[in-house]
Amino acid sequence: MGSMRRKLADNLKRIRERIQNACERSKRRVEEVRLVAVTKTVEVDVIRTALEAGLTDLGESRPQELVKRAGMIHEHLSRRQTLEPDSTPPEPRWHMIGHLQRNKVRMILPWVNMIHSVDSLRLAEEISSEAQRIGRTIPILIEVNVSGEKSKFGIAVGATSHLIAHINTLPGIRIVGLMTMAPLEENPENTRPYFCRLREILEDIRSERLVGPEFRELSMGMSNDFEAAIQEGATLIRLGTVLFDGLTPDARGSENGTEA
Repeated sequence: MGSMRRKLADNLKRIRERIQNACERSKRRVEEVRLVAVTKTVEVDVIRTALEAGLTDLGESRPQELVKRAGMIHEHLSRRQTLEPDSTPPEPRWHMIGHLQRNKVRMILPWVNMIHSVDSLRLAEEISSEAQRIGRTIPILIEVNVSGEKSKFGIAVGATSHLIAHINTLPGIRIVGLMTMAPLEENPENTRPYFCRLREILEDIRSERLVGPEFRELSMGMSNDFEAAIQEGATLIRLGTVLFDGLTPDARGSENGTEA
């Protein structure tokens, strides 16, 4: 366990330095960028270690795994709170970052703090209905397929404003921003135009007054391109591979939530 803590601490230190440098290059405050630790390929003991390291935003791409892991972590923290109330980490904020089917909404809503991957009115209506049933308001991001790749989920760029206008009328939902996945490029600089485009879409929608001031989140950037994403305005970066390097037999693609 000690070696796991040290490895994760080393990885996290390097990542935070890279985030700091990217923020300095783009004249942004480091507090504007939240790291979502994508737990898709790691075991629960690694997640517990991540919480001890101060990582409180956790992302999962599979609904069943999110529910299972969130339940296990909640039980672990509840026991810790009884035995060690002064040293127990806070409950994590769980992010649903992968493609979400309507029949999985009821399953995840009691656990999830934000859904990154809303890409249809029918899905939003299901979330709205279930959120009202359990008395919650769920922050959501609209997933936009900026690259236009058929292999990726997300609403087409040209349909984004229209979808948001419809979703905005639904109770139990708060639209807080946009999400995208750039194509996997060997040179991360090649992903920059996609991140820039998502930021422009967000700014256009804000200028159209379709949304309120809470509409400011940009979930974009993964292990291979998060620095370019930060420089183009990312507020949420989804990191798995680079964060859990050396802690899992196969972290490759772990943050690739919408294609999982």
